Amino acid sequence: MTGESPLPVLISSAGRRAALVGAFRGARPGVELHACDLVPGLSSACALADAAHAVPRCTEPSFIDAIEDIVRRHGIRLIVPTIDTELPAYAAAAGRLAAAGARVHVSSPEVVAIARDKLRTMTVLAQAGAPVPDTVDEATLRADPGRLGWPVFGKPVGGSASRGLGVYADAAALPPAFAEPMMFQPVLSGREFTVNLFIDQQGRLRCVVPHERLQVRAGEVEKGRTTRREDLARLAGLVHRALPGAQGVLCFQVIDDPVLGPRIIEINARFGGGYPLAHAAGARFADWLVDEVAAGSCAAHDDWRDGVVMLRYDDAVFLG
Repeated sequence: MTGESPLPVLISSAGRRAALVGAFRGARPGVELHACDLVPGLSSACALADAAHAVPRCTEPSFIDAIEDIVRRHGIRLIVPTIDTELPAYAAAAGRLAAAGARVHVSSPEVVAIARDKLRTMTVLAQAGAPVPDTVDEATLRADPGRLGWPVFGKPVGGSASRGLGVYADAAALPPAFAEPMMFQPVLSGREFTVNLFIDQQGRLRCVVPHERLQVRAGEVEKGRTTRREDLARLAGLVHRALPGAQGVLCFQVIDDPVLGPRIIEINARFGGGYPLAHAAGARFADWLVDEVAAGSCAAHDDWRDGVVMLRYDDAVFLG
């Protein structure tokens, strides 16, 4: 890359995603890391990037205007969203941002809408033959309290980061009303896994990396281990078939119930928080995305290392 122009990459809603910034920094020589956040001065990932930018909330109408301005001013070639709430805006504006010069790492609006609606996710996956828990909305549960058996597990239809989760022992334990639409499933037990997928620009599933979630904090894996399991790879194939508009990096969560077997419980149409583990094991999704932008193709493969363990710890960035 000596003598070649830098390849600017923007990590959006960067927040605490310092490890993701590091993964992209090492993707190939010449990558120039930009990051944006609501308050970049209080973002560790922004502090570690080469340049940081303040943007409105992703739910504000001016958000995409601000992103496009960054793209045009700094020649951004790749935008990497990191949180669920910004995906609809990016999916809708992908063509506009491509015209400005940047590929947005985002799946189709339809895939994003499915992943953002966890109740719809269960329906779409079931129709594709993927194993999911029996799932009902609040009205169905209240009308037929014995439908799932008790206890039941409840979560917001549009939730993320473990917000609003609850286990209810019986119908009497349900509150009179919920603050947002809810869905309910039987309580599953067993080992939990995240399955990371890489789908290339031609829509081909190129890599599947499951990792066991050995310990979780605030909904994100804190300790994990890559685990090569053919049954989980087959589930990835079913997810891929169910989501023909999927692009780039996605992940889904599985509980391997000792009675029911593996059951998919949700999909994230973005980099998962545990992606650094797959990266360390040799599944370098960040490299492959950058290569697709720089060269139009990538050397994605499924030859990653089984049994790699990630043990996260707290670190700090000091400014001033």
